Amino acid sequence: MAGMPPGMGPIMVLNAKTQRQTGRQAQLGNIQAARAVADIIRTTLGPRSMLKMLLDPMGGVVITNDGNCILREVDVSHPTAKSMIELSRAQDEEVGDGTTSVIILAGEMLILAEPHLRGNVHPTVIVQGYNLALQEALRICERQALVVDVHDTDRMKKLVQSCIGTKFSSRWNDIMVDMALQAVLTVARTSSSNSESSPYNPYTHKMEVDIKRYAKVEKVPGGEIHESRVLKGVMFNKDVTHSKMRRKIENPRILLLDSPLEYKKGESQTSVEITDSEDWNTMLRMEEEYVENMCMEIIAFKPDIVITEKGVSDLAQHFFTKANITAFRRLRKTDNNRLARATGATIVSRTDEIQESDIGTRCGLFEM
Repeated sequence: MAGMPPGMGPIMVLNAKTQRQTGRQAQLGNIQAARAVADIIRTTLGPRSMLKMLLDPMGGVVITNDGNCILREVDVSHPTAKSMIELSRAQDEEVGDGTTSVIILAGEMLILAEPHLRGNVHPTVIVQGYNLALQEALRICERQALVVDVHDTDRMKKLVQSCIGTKFSSRWNDIMVDMALQAVLTVARTSSSNSESSPYNPYTHKMEVDIKRYAKVEKVPGGEIHESRVLKGVMFNKDVTHSKMRRKIENPRILLLDSPLEYKKGESQTSVEITDSEDWNTMLRMEEEYVENMCMEIIAFKPDIVITEKGVSDLAQHFFTKANITAFRRLRKTDNNRLARATGATIVSRTDEIQESDIGTRCGLFEM
């Protein structure tokens, strides 16, 4: 190349196989990618829509018309196509519905912008036009919006029906709508920003609904769909650690732990050399005293049920059985969080830090 020192060639920053597009070619390529993504799920929208049958990498078959569910199974490499899929995921997390509509609308807006780009209209001018349309659309939505009371069951059922009515066969629609409404109202709680003394105002009243953390679908083999129920409580698939522990308790005091109730093993490999049999007995006694002290710290608060995410040793089971305490071990973190929310308990990490306020007392009935 002219002007370069002898022996110096061009410096390649990008990979030699990298494809680079700029200007009008890149803009039109982005529109084509968005159109391709929108065309994938276009046939799942409307009264004559059809379900898509997908084969996932693990060999499972998924039959659905949910836009986000379809697009997350699609493997794409184009950056614009990836942005469209992220748009669908964000819509699902923020709103929970409209994942198909948002992709089709976004694709149509880009398609309608293509003639303007070919007519040498700058993209920023097109974006300004879309922003003006957005403001007008928001004003129209504000005028047409209705105030909905969450305790108005009939209207709430109509709203839920419009969202999930297309996801199931009409045979199960009423059951699914009732269950969805019950589940959300069960886990919903008033936002902390609302003062309890202020009167109910639908315009300012905010609800915190975290269905991903506090609503769980437990699948039990056998039975029919109409046998499904919404439990106003927590269900987990665990058995008591000892056969003599109680299996039904009314108004129990519940303690939740995420620490092991067994002798703590060394984090690194430890070797102990014992030359006297008495030293061996001393070491065993120290382990037993360690577990016993933890159990006595728990028993001092008189809980009826102790649940931990870690293990429970045989010695700890013995002390709990003598104190008439029911114990569960190796519970999932997600289940423990739901138990804390339902019973008012606080998950404790160390037995010597337990306080009376950590005990959950909002449980009406425990039954196995």
